Amino acid sequence: MELSNIHRVYFVGIGGIGMSAIARFFNEKSVAVSGYDKTPTQLTQQLETEGIGIHYAEDLALIDKAADLVVYTPAIPATHKELVYFRENGYEVVKRSDVLQEITRELFAITVAGTHGKTTVSTMIAHLLRHTGYGCNAFLGGISSNYGKNFWSSDKPVAVIEADEYDRSFLKLSPDIAVLTAMDPDHLDIYGTAEEVEAAFIRYTANIKPNGTLLARHGLPRGTDLHGDNKLSYSLQNDAADIYAVNIRMENGGYEFDVMQQDWIIDNLKLYIGGMHNVENMVAAVSVAHLLGISSEKIRAAVADFKGIRRRFEYLVKNEKAVYIDDYAHHPEELRALITSAKTLFSGRKCTVVFQPHLYSRTRDFAEGFGEVLSMADEVVLLPIYPARELPIEGVSSEMIAARISGPEVKIISRDEVPAYLSGNAPEMLITAGAGDIDRLREPLQTLLNNK
Repeated sequence: MELSNIHRVYFVGIGGIGMSAIARFFNEKSVAVSGYDKTPTQLTQQLETEGIGIHYAEDLALIDKAADLVVYTPAIPATHKELVYFRENGYEVVKRSDVLQEITRELFAITVAGTHGKTTVSTMIAHLLRHTGYGCNAFLGGISSNYGKNFWSSDKPVAVIEADEYDRSFLKLSPDIAVLTAMDPDHLDIYGTAEEVEAAFIRYTANIKPNGTLLARHGLPRGTDLHGDNKLSYSLQNDAADIYAVNIRMENGGYEFDVMQQDWIIDNLKLYIGGMHNVENMVAAVSVAHLLGISSEKIRAAVADFKGIRRRFEYLVKNEKAVYIDDYAHHPEELRALITSAKTLFSGRKCTVVFQPHLYSRTRDFAEGFGEVLSMADEVVLLPIYPARELPIEGVSSEMIAARISGPEVKIISRDEVPAYLSGNAPEMLITAGAGDIDRLREPLQTLLNNK
């Protein structure tokens, strides 16, 4: 597959956050792009306004039979009529990761992997490179609040790519700079054990190009097994790392800090988003920008202009009466960082967490962890499990988590019941978290708290 030889491309499952970034990539290169998705969303509507044809029914009469390339997502079942047709009729059918693999071969590639933090760090890096004028093509797993997109293009032959560990797809990438944020167990339905998760991330670092650089979070398990001709570590504040933050000050829901290494320092950085973990994420992003030779002055201005990512510690309400934070957190460690940071920034406020578990298998595997972390809240509202690609597992439900929460009041209700439940006693600090359709609560709960 040579990208320059592709003139027509068809996507089966075009509305996914990763798939849509690839679709936008081809569309901006004047390739004819079209595709299928199950349901219309705000994202698919945006793609249509950009000139991409999309339909929402499995219908062979609507597909592009002249496509040079067909791209599909693993979320699409193998029995999907369109996918079956393309496979049985000799089309070149590839996964999204195969396209990204070719992009990392052709461009200077900065890839960001990790069981959590990868969307934020990759968006931060891409923003720094764009804002400073360095330039990059960005393939992100979230919507940048600065630009309202998960993809942007550049004439600069540089790509910033979020490297997804699901389905082991990130093992196809060949980065020049590889960032590794976390190796906590996740996707055990794919990997089976925590040891296999760690082994996959080690293999990810083995694919770094010759003379390339690994930037890994300090303290990762099996850190000595990681590969890379040039290795650097980063941390929030641990001075045993190569690069870390010092002089961290909380300021109006954000942070001021300095980033230092043995032979350089960038002082007086101002990050206007919440979450102490985001300071650490920005340390990684600043490190990459410095590696590329971008000046401290430009980096400082870019950090101050960073507005965050949709559903990553996103403030929907922040005033004297109420704070409402929405986040994509769907792993116990992500929830821990989210709740800890929120309670630190807004200490003294009652913390109400509305959480939607994502996947039956993840709920089964991490019920104990979810229960422990949610016990940090003052009030917990649990929604039923969002199944995504999975069928129900007998005996697995949100009650498994509720039974392991100690301390706060716990309520299990449907998503649609949440606004009415909270209206009688609007929270002082509300957090909604999860990777399913809990984002549909954003607008009604924002209205509820703004009218408090």
